[in-house]
Amino acid sequence: MASTGNAALLNTYQAIVSTFCDFLTVAIHTILYERHIYPASSFLSARKYNFPVRQNRHPKVCKWIQDAVTAVEIELLKGTVARTAVVIYSPTSAPLERFMFDVSSFPVVPAAESLTPFERSSDDNNESDESTSPQTAVVDLEEQFRGVMSKLAFCGAALGTLPENCSFTVCIELKHKVDPPIGHPQSWIPAQPNLQPANNGKEKEEKDKRRKLDSDKGTALGGVNITPVRSVEAGDFLLEMWIEEGKAKIGDKKGLEREKETYEDPP
Repeated sequence: MASTGNAALLNTYQAIVSTFCDFLTVAIHTILYERHIYPASSFLSARKYNFPVRQNRHPKVCKWIQDAVTAVEIELLKGTVARTAVVIYSPTSAPLERFMFDVSSFPVVPAAESLTPFERSSDDNNESDESTSPQTAVVDLEEQFRGVMSKLAFCGAALGTLPENCSFTVCIELKHKVDPPIGHPQSWIPAQPNLQPANNGKEKEEKDKRRKLDSDKGTALGGVNITPVRSVEAGDFLLEMWIEEGKAKIGDKKGLEREKETYEDPP
């Protein structure tokens, strides 16, 4: 697994983003292992944050994950990202689960000042309040990261079994009124309509004209069941995590239960 390198202190926005992206890489590998997206034999045992984790050993999978996390990091440094998600899709491309990483509480820092050390405000002059000090170290987060990995390691029992041949991707949800990441080469593509936030406000008239086209917009956001994972907080680093189970997954599960009740032999 990658190391945090020069981000030993969380005293710049770059350090916060690098620490999060390092953690996100480990979390993605863990999710893929625990949700059986790839065979268990394709994962190696490793240690991160002084905790046993799994890492996929296929070079193309590792390269894809690293490229995805790098693309997330670029957008984070622009200050445009509200949430990052690892989305698991059914064989028919229906979103089944979304592992959410809410970074909306990260500091708002201009891209040109990402390497500028944080300054302490007058409220930070109380030396006894170490939690708000810009000198927070990455090691202060490791116990909390271990807690997250422990939760993810046992999420399979709570979430149940997924169908075979599921796929996954990494998504970002942008903050309100920011420009989408457009460029060449195209690192990001728009998500399917049911994972897009619905239009509102002054766009209402235009939305009314397109009501039929937008009828599915945003319907997969939020999920049907939400499982809290935990929050991670130290200094200016504040991250919230949860798991959303989509309508497609819950609907299939209920359908199977009804089918079992219908055809099950009486006692």
